[in-house]
Amino acid sequence: MSLLFAPGERPRAAAVRALAQASGQFVVSLDTSEDGGQEEGWLELLANGLTFDVTGLAPQPPIEVPVSVHSFGMAPGKDIARFQAVMIEPGPHLAAGGAMFPVVRTMAMIAAHLAQLEGVQAVAWHPARAVSEADYFRRSVLRWIEGGAFPGLGLTALVPTSAGGLQSEGLALFTGQELRLRADVAADRAEGAKIALRLLSWLVEHGRITESFSFTGPAGETLLLEPVDNFGIVEVWRGSH
Repeated sequence: MSLLFAPGERPRAAAVRALAQASGQFVVSLDTSEDGGQEEGWLELLANGLTFDVTGLAPQPPIEVPVSVHSFGMAPGKDIARFQAVMIEPGPHLAAGGAMFPVVRTMAMIAAHLAQLEGVQAVAWHPARAVSEADYFRRSVLRWIEGGAFPGLGLTALVPTSAGGLQSEGLALFTGQELRLRADVAADRAEGAKIALRLLSWLVEHGRITESFSFTGPAGETLLLEPVDNFGIVEVWRGSH
């Protein structure tokens, strides 16, 4: 994922060190610029026993801004392409487990705290191709970390399907599956989104689905869930099959 800044506003390593000390939620475990060393634009962060690399810090060149097709909480007309990016990703020893739930959850937590850095305009969550206003991202992710609902609009996104339904983008990072609502569930887009967000939160909490079962929707309705497409999709519909 990436933190997005206006040109010339990316932080240096010292700003990240100061935030780490103030938050107490992560530590800087490796910093070549500490004690007068050369600033290489890179840090290693440690949280929950896991390490993450931060790259693109000033004064070194920024990281390329990722492609984003979904936006949440962003002011209309804000041009993402003009921003500069600082990227956070799992450290090399976590490469094989980069999609493991504890790794992804910890990375989201670190990103939420780093979103408090001065000058952060937005946070890009790459697996969902989503960009969120910095404070929106911080508040929604920290609510989840503290026991609240999963931030389905930010860490995932909802996309209309050609059949009139809705499908998630980015859920597979957490569960290995995407969610797809049939047209009968998503005919009312607002109601469909409400159902999808509730299911996203439940699926992230409970993990991969391997057999069909029923679920009670927000209005007390019965929804049926079934893993399809070699278990890569969890399909949702009303009533009997």
